[in-house]
Amino acid sequence: MNPLAAAQPPGVSSPPPLPEATAAARSRQAQDQDDRSAPDRYDLSQHPLTAAQERHWRETLWATALREPQDPAVLAALGAFLNLTPRRDLDPAQQRMVEMALQISHQLYGSDPQGYGPLAVGLRTTVDRSPDAIWVALALSALVRAGLDADDRQSLLTQVKTRFPQWVQILPLNVALRDLTVVDLPTQSPPLEDLLQWQSVTGEPQLYVLCRPDRGVLCRTLLKDRDGQFYRETQKLGETPGHQAADPLSSVLLSGRSLHDLPWYLSRGETPQGLYRLEGTVPQPDTLYFRAFGFFDLVNLYVPFEPDVEAFVPPQAGTLQGGLGAYQALLPPRWRGYWPIQQTYWAGKLGRSLFRIHGTGEATDFFRNNQRFPTSAGWNPAIGCLSAQELYDDAGQLLQGDMPHVLAALTQVGGKDFTGYVTVVNVGEDQIPGENQPISISQLENLIATYQSVSVK
Repeated sequence: MNPLAAAQPPGVSSPPPLPEATAAARSRQAQDQDDRSAPDRYDLSQHPLTAAQERHWRETLWATALREPQDPAVLAALGAFLNLTPRRDLDPAQQRMVEMALQISHQLYGSDPQGYGPLAVGLRTTVDRSPDAIWVALALSALVRAGLDADDRQSLLTQVKTRFPQWVQILPLNVALRDLTVVDLPTQSPPLEDLLQWQSVTGEPQLYVLCRPDRGVLCRTLLKDRDGQFYRETQKLGETPGHQAADPLSSVLLSGRSLHDLPWYLSRGETPQGLYRLEGTVPQPDTLYFRAFGFFDLVNLYVPFEPDVEAFVPPQAGTLQGGLGAYQALLPPRWRGYWPIQQTYWAGKLGRSLFRIHGTGEATDFFRNNQRFPTSAGWNPAIGCLSAQELYDDAGQLLQGDMPHVLAALTQVGGKDFTGYVTVVNVGEDQIPGENQPISISQLENLIATYQSVSVK
C-alpha cells in the first residue's frame, strides 16, 4: 500500500511505483552525470570551444553544475571559456556556451573561493574587458558575492560605471549595480501585516511565499481565498470553506534557491521577490520530464511583461499594461517604494519567464551542493522556480510529496481552472525572528492573530 495514500488530498491521486525513481535508476543517472563530468570531458584538444562541440560542452557544463567535480581540468576548461568573454566575434553557439560557463563559474567560485580561486582571473577579465553587459553582471556578481571587502567591491562597481558611461540606460547593469551596492546591508522592510491583509485584485486568491534572505533556508506558503480569508487544512474539496481559527493553516515549505546561486535578475537565478500572476497548471501526462519536475502538475506563475499570460490584471487581457506605477498599484501603499518587492517587475523587463511551482524527480543527493544547505535537507534547488518536496523510496514508491497539497488547496479556493496571485517576499529578523530557520506555522498564527483578515484597500 502507498504509505502516502491516506494523507493525499481528495481528487489528487498518488503515482504507482515509478521505475525512474528506483534506487537502481537513480544510481545509473548519477553515474551518467559523473561520466559526463570526468576529467577527459574537459580536454580542450579533443573538444575545442567551437559550435561543432556545443552539445558536448552543454552536457559537460550541466553535469559540472550537478556533481561539482574538483579537478584541475575543470578549472582549465572554465578558464578557457572565461578568456573568450572579451571577444566580439563569437558565433551564437559560442555565446551560449560562454554564458553557461559563466553561470557554472558563479556557482563554483561562490561555493569555494579558495578551491576554485583560479576562476577569479577570468571573472575579472570579464569585468575589465567584456562588451556584453549580462556577462559583466554575471562576473561582477560572482566576485562580489564570494566575499569582496567593501573597498574592493566599491572599486569594481565604480570600474563598471566608468567602462559603461551609459550604465543607467543598460538595464542588466543598472539592476546589478543597484542590487550589489546593498548586497550585505540589512534591509528594513515595510510591515508584513500590510502585505498579508492586502488583495492585489478583489475576488482573487492570493498565495504568499515567505522566504528568508538566505535562500538556503526554505520558504513558507500561506494561502488566502477569494474573500481574503486564510485557507485552513480541514476544508475539503467540494465543501464550503469554513474559517475556524482552531483549524491549522494550510502551508507547505518550498525552496527558492538557485542551483547556481545566481541572483534574481539573472537567467537561472533565484526566484525573484514580488508579485506573480497565477494561472492554472502545466499537466504532467507522463514521466518524460519526471526528473526535472516530479510526477505532479506544475503551477503556472507569470511575471509582468511575460507574453503567455491570459490576464495579468483581469478583466484586461494580456500582460501588465503600463509602467512601474501600474505594478505598484497592485501592492499595499507602504510597499510600493520598497525596491526588493519590485524584483518581478524588473525580472520581466529583463526577459525572465517560465516560473513554476513544481516537484522534483531527482534524489536529494543528486545535487552535490545540497550538502551545503542542511536547513533545506530533503528539498532540491531549481533554476528560478519554486521547488516542492517529493521523496521516493528505493522501490520508486512516493514517500512524501507536497505538490498534491498545493494543487488541492489552490483548487479549493479557486476552482479547477484556478487563477490568482503569488507574492514572494524575503522576511528578515526585523519582521519574524529566527531568520536562519524557515518561518513556522505558529509564528504565522501569532502574526495573523494581531489583525483581522480584511482588505486594506
